[in-house]
Amino acid sequence: MSSTRAGAQPAAWLQGIKDALPLLGAYIPIAISFGLIAIQSGFGVLETILISTIIYAGASQFLFVAMVAAGSPLWLVVIMTLLINARHVLYAPNLAVYLGNDKRWIPLMHGLTDQVFALSHSRMPAMAKDQRMAWYTSAALVAWFSWIGGTAIGAIAGEELTQRWPLINDVLPFALPALFLVLVLPRCNNRMWTAAIATAAVLALVVKLCGYPNVAIPLAAMAGAMVFYALKPARSAQASQSAQASS
Repeated sequence: MSSTRAGAQPAAWLQGIKDALPLLGAYIPIAISFGLIAIQSGFGVLETILISTIIYAGASQFLFVAMVAAGSPLWLVVIMTLLINARHVLYAPNLAVYLGNDKRWIPLMHGLTDQVFALSHSRMPAMAKDQRMAWYTSAALVAWFSWIGGTAIGAIAGEELTQRWPLINDVLPFALPALFLVLVLPRCNNRMWTAAIATAAVLALVVKLCGYPNVAIPLAAMAGAMVFYALKPARSAQASQSAQASS
């Protein structure tokens, strides 16, 4: 038994790295964009890299740089950054149930991004308990280092890259939506998930087109969750009936 567990840890680490590699296709281009924007806003190369290392929060970093460059008071910058990251209050408990009482989870919260959460939520339930921490740690580290590396590239050579290949400016905005699409589509494997995701996507689009982009995502998320849990009893009953019929 002990030899099986010892062999499971390296396998989980490698699987985490393998599962996180597709994230690089979006993380690195967006991080390059952030590095370039931060430099253009007056931040130094080291400052820019430290922002990605310490804050590591995607949209919050862009907002942080924009507000600091605009001369906003520090207290307002901090509040706005915390508000954008408030979703992590919901993310962490959803993953903590898979990790039990392992206290190593607390510092690893720093690596919990939207994409890592989506990836973890789809992979962890099917894993053995002794593999989950190693898998999450390796996946989160790959994502974090790719973000820091992309930021460094953008801060040091971003302007030269965009001048040499202007098409990069047109490609960068599509990296993040494409990544979310890749993460979400595999979830559409049953009626319940498909209905929830479709509801959220359509409502977000409608609300944005109506001129309320700031509330589009929260409303869509709540609507999708409501549809999911409304359909869950019917799915459970259907599964129970199928099990009784098979027995």
